[in-house]
Amino acid sequence: MHYRTLGKTNLKISVIGIGTWQFGGEWGKDFEQIEVDRMFARGKELGLNLIDTAECYGDHLSESLIGRAIERSRKDWIIATKFGHKFHGNFNRTEPRSPADVENQLNDSLVALRTDYIDLLQYHSWGDEDFANQDVRDVLARLLKIGKVRHVGNSIGSNQNVKQVDDSPSAHVEAIQVIYNRLQREPEQVVFASCERQNLGVLARVPLASGYLSGKYKPGATFNPADHRAHHKPEARDAKLEEAQRIIRQEVPAGVNPAQWALAWCLKHPAVSCVIPGCKSVEQIESNAAAALLV
Repeated sequence: MHYRTLGKTNLKISVIGIGTWQFGGEWGKDFEQIEVDRMFARGKELGLNLIDTAECYGDHLSESLIGRAIERSRKDWIIATKFGHKFHGNFNRTEPRSPADVENQLNDSLVALRTDYIDLLQYHSWGDEDFANQDVRDVLARLLKIGKVRHVGNSIGSNQNVKQVDDSPSAHVEAIQVIYNRLQREPEQVVFASCERQNLGVLARVPLASGYLSGKYKPGATFNPADHRAHHKPEARDAKLEEAQRIIRQEVPAGVNPAQWALAWCLKHPAVSCVIPGCKSVEQIESNAAAALLV
């Protein structure tokens, strides 16, 4: 495993992280604790140390599964979670964003994760007006001061929201999370340049384009109704799958696993600190980790 410093923070993170949206139930599978325990145990053996989760992956459900899985090895992990959405049911969320909401959600996350601090607490796809709320920024400054939060990040909702990225210092933000993969390269236009100029760490989410770059799915593929991909527009989904198939044929070297190639492709951009692919099994943890060998 390789490690990089996350921007201006002192966090040394594995270049392959563990994305955990799937644990909340919106990827067509419900997870047992023993499954999650095994995935994190194997991830630790392979040198993974960055976990990305959120308050609304289930109602703190993903965080709870993680908290029980790593409780005895907390010091070995860097936890990134988020604030700003409230889960009410699959694909049903609201956006409580007052200063009190921020602190309450953090406290609930601390309980679920069985820890007394969060390494990276991230804004969760906020609009520009909410992001500029000084009262929220004051709450974050206090949480940093008392040690409940070590660093603040921003998981931006738009791949081209350079306005928020440029305003990172005012919001105490030291890391940016963005959708980035071989099919979605918009951050290369302006966001990455701003991140590099400010020495902001970058977490690349959806690095496999919701699995479309894995090579497992062909145009016309169908998904379980409980899987968020079933809600993608069929025409757009098939267009992405067709392009993914072209990329795999023309760009992935013979004998190389397409999913591992796709993760390594993201990491070759100098702005990217870490990719955070999801995983549904120990085997996927192992495959993701092996992508580090291609960097």
